[in-house]
Amino acid sequence: MHCPFCGEADTKVIDSRLASDGNAVRRRRECQACGERFTTFETAELVFPRIVKNDGSREPFDEDKLRRGMLRALEKRPVNIDDIELALNRIKRRLHTCGERELPSRLLGEWVMEELRELDEVAYVRFASVYRRFQDVDAFREEIERLQARPVELQRRQLSLLPDGGAEAGEGERGEPDRT
Repeated sequence: MHCPFCGEADTKVIDSRLASDGNAVRRRRECQACGERFTTFETAELVFPRIVKNDGSREPFDEDKLRRGMLRALEKRPVNIDDIELALNRIKRRLHTCGERELPSRLLGEWVMEELRELDEVAYVRFASVYRRFQDVDAFREEIERLQARPVELQRRQLSLLPDGGAEAGEGERGEPDRT
């Protein structure tokens, strides 16, 4: 590693630590010639598969596009940003480990919907309505019925999409009388 101050090639690592949840190594270096210290980060360079669109065109995977789509679906929903980042990381990990050079956009969209379904049902239905091009209210109703039919152990603790038997009319989220 060349010194950014004097250009000398002889630098010494004086400290190494894990960074970014173990996805990078932070190294403190010292130039043997000028004595200046600087920090470098080392990360694995992994190549994402190309995404094959429905029309047959191909484009590089765009993490920002994925993040924007998920954030749009999660807009104004009570979901922790850390949970969103974990979901994004799980999707990226699946992309890396799939072992394919190209991946259909349809499969990537399904992975996104799986993650959104676990994060927030409303965000899931928002994303699915655009992704699956719902044409009418019946399509929404069918998707909501599929969500409600999921076994309880698969459903995370989140705000309900529709009122169910758990909260009677005039009661708040926890079954307590609504005092507003």
